[in-house]
Amino acid sequence: MHRLIFKKIYNNTIIGGLTKISQFSISTPHLNSFHTKLIWSSSSFRISEGLGNNKTRSDFQTRSATNMAMNLETSSKDIATEVDHFDMLDASFDAFEGVIINIKNDMNENVFITLLRASISQWRQQGKKGVWLKLSLELVNLVKPAVKEGFWYHHAEPTYVMLVYWIPKTNHTLPPNASHRVGVASFVVNNKGELLVVQEKSGAFKGTNVWKLPTGTVEEGEDISAAAIREVKEEAGIDTEFIEVLAFRQSHKSFFSKSDLMFVCMLKPTSFDIEKQDSEIEAAQWMPVEEYANQPFIKKHKSFDYIAKICIQKKENKYVGFTPLLTTTATSAKKSYLYSNYQDHE
Repeated sequence: MHRLIFKKIYNNTIIGGLTKISQFSISTPHLNSFHTKLIWSSSSFRISEGLGNNKTRSDFQTRSATNMAMNLETSSKDIATEVDHFDMLDASFDAFEGVIINIKNDMNENVFITLLRASISQWRQQGKKGVWLKLSLELVNLVKPAVKEGFWYHHAEPTYVMLVYWIPKTNHTLPPNASHRVGVASFVVNNKGELLVVQEKSGAFKGTNVWKLPTGTVEEGEDISAAAIREVKEEAGIDTEFIEVLAFRQSHKSFFSKSDLMFVCMLKPTSFDIEKQDSEIEAAQWMPVEEYANQPFIKKHKSFDYIAKICIQKKENKYVGFTPLLTTTATSAKKSYLYSNYQDHE
């Protein structure tokens, strides 16, 4: 059972040198605990001298309290519904007792803080845990007040920043920001046994004269196979078909302290005339695989040397990589690829 406390201030009515304040409480069984902070405000009023003695004031206060109590009792359910509607941030829940706040319109910082505190109080009672606050570029004014309330940065994208908060008094179990960047390196061999190689205009290989495989980063929502095909087309203008993943390499502290996954993919060319990407590629050509593998740089670095040897074995049909098998995920009907060297003989 919760109670709302009402106070009436009688302006300019001085008794014993002090402004008199009359207060009373009313049971509010229909309101949740976070509504006990609901503030009832109205214009203050002056008690006229015609009210006379203290008994008159007391009778007036009693009648006012009785009337307000009756009104509140008959409409408390409606009030609770209205408060729920207007005094809670719009949000949805996930499968892990998490909350995702959805703010779509501009909001005053003070209003935001008031609603945020009330919402978290309610979610705490409901046993919720993590709170995800996604703020678009138009709502950056809410970042600082959110941080002051205990939120911290999780990640950022070109159009928004994501902040998080943990409600329980325990160590949080929220998943961290993406830990890896995913890249592809493409092994493309033509019908003459020649390998497609490039020299880059920027980065670690700039000015080294090292011939390397076309490489690039997998974009968000892009399959590894599609990324490999796209990068070859962008850097060398060659159309290809995806065959398989030959190998992959993991490294750490690669890009702003993130880890890196590089998938070496074999592609079959369907066009052969090179049109290099002038903005990123210094040169591109077809080169015998053995010549590529015998470069001093390749021989010096084990990971590159291993990859070169794998490519040679694949060219000689002595190596089997991982082909993509189209499947669906365990939790939805979304399409995904399972990469394996499983052979279905049925």
